[in-house]
Amino acid sequence: MTYTDLLFEKSFVNGEWINENTTQFEIINPVDLSIISRVYNDDRTMVKRAIDSASEAFKTWKKTSAKERSSLLMKWYDLIIANKNEIATIMTLESGKPIAESLGEIEYGASYIQWFAEEAKRNYGDVIPGFTTEKRIITLKQAVGVVGAITPWNFPLAMITRKIAPALAVGCTVVIRPSEETPLTALAINYLAHKAGFPKGVINTVVGTNASEMGKELCENSKVAKISFTGSTTVGKILMQQCSDSLKKMSLELGGNAPFIVFDDADIDLAVAGAIAGKFRFGGQTCVCVNRILVQENIYETFVEKFIEATKSLKIGNGLDTDVKIGPLINSKAITRMQEMITDAIKKGGKVVLGGNFIAPQFFEPTIMIDASVDMLLAKNEIFGPIAPIFKFKTEEEAIEMANDTIYGLASYFYTKDLNRTWRVREALEYGIVGINDGLISSEMVPFGGVKQSGQGREGSKYGMDYYVDIKYICIGNVE
Repeated sequence: MTYTDLLFEKSFVNGEWINENTTQFEIINPVDLSIISRVYNDDRTMVKRAIDSASEAFKTWKKTSAKERSSLLMKWYDLIIANKNEIATIMTLESGKPIAESLGEIEYGASYIQWFAEEAKRNYGDVIPGFTTEKRIITLKQAVGVVGAITPWNFPLAMITRKIAPALAVGCTVVIRPSEETPLTALAINYLAHKAGFPKGVINTVVGTNASEMGKELCENSKVAKISFTGSTTVGKILMQQCSDSLKKMSLELGGNAPFIVFDDADIDLAVAGAIAGKFRFGGQTCVCVNRILVQENIYETFVEKFIEATKSLKIGNGLDTDVKIGPLINSKAITRMQEMITDAIKKGGKVVLGGNFIAPQFFEPTIMIDASVDMLLAKNEIFGPIAPIFKFKTEEEAIEMANDTIYGLASYFYTKDLNRTWRVREALEYGIVGINDGLISSEMVPFGGVKQSGQGREGSKYGMDYYVDIKYICIGNVE
């Protein structure tokens, strides 16, 4: 296939490309603001139609064998890998992500399909010793039902597969509402799922710009048993309120404010490389990106100097160019947010030592800010862009206090050679994820998720399927 063979303009519901609205919305390439495609703008009505289809399909899909579901998932995985270059081109065109990162995301996202294809056959229950001699006790894990997956633009493939692969593996059906910024990737992989042989109604994707109403239908519709959402904490709270009447199961992967702590006994070169990888991946537009760099005072100047030199080597440009490391930000709102944060930081004593400038149409230079302080906007809020503020600390206790001084608790990182410190700090950090001497921590085999207002639930790993099943307890009495 070519990438144009994987471009679709309609929602995919009940095994068909379909639209009810005649209006379309434009998919914009953030590199030059050119129009890549136009997609039919469906709404809450189409979401309801997709839910009805998924609900009907669930009646038979839940009865399929784990081996059959595993086989279909593996066929889907193979098709995605076979078409990874074409999907990566689509992803880069609609998101601006550098092509190497798009290819990496496809490998990463497809790995969840492969992982849960394998785990589908291991959705074990238990036999529990009876609490009296004539009783026998067993447990079963059964699919919860229809799952609504609401996914963001920054990982337009991986955030879908991380949610729906475990759902499909246990026998759930799904309705996907991808971001209106990047719907083309979602539609492409849904087509490949259909080609792999998934039955009608098992996987549905509805595209449209009215995120609020579409999300409300997923949350309020009684046929939906579970919502899985990746996005902002603000929206996550709204979805939680909307799900409260029906007490739906929820998985929420929300905002982050990741600290990156460099202690004075760290390998500074290793820490700089980790900070580059952790801060500037997709231009800082990921939920586990480094947000605050905390450096112990007696190595502060050395770290800053080396970090500046390493950052200078990052080439800005069109993500389709293989040597580009920093692409555009997703939209003009992101540019405005970067400018507001820098203006605020400078007013409060921060100094820009590299970058800090907007480049038309939607590029922002990799930016390093020193003398950062905790009262700045960029200290309290998720930056979601290529600004790296560097804070100074004196003691281990101060670093931990600074790191935990946030409502968020998704990812955190620290660098040290002290074995005892690795135990103390990892236990003290109030985060769901801790990277030690490593700035890249995502994998299909690990439990991904946060604490505090970074969400609830875990995705990936052997725990990932538990959030898509109900555990049924069965007591057999009067066994002679």
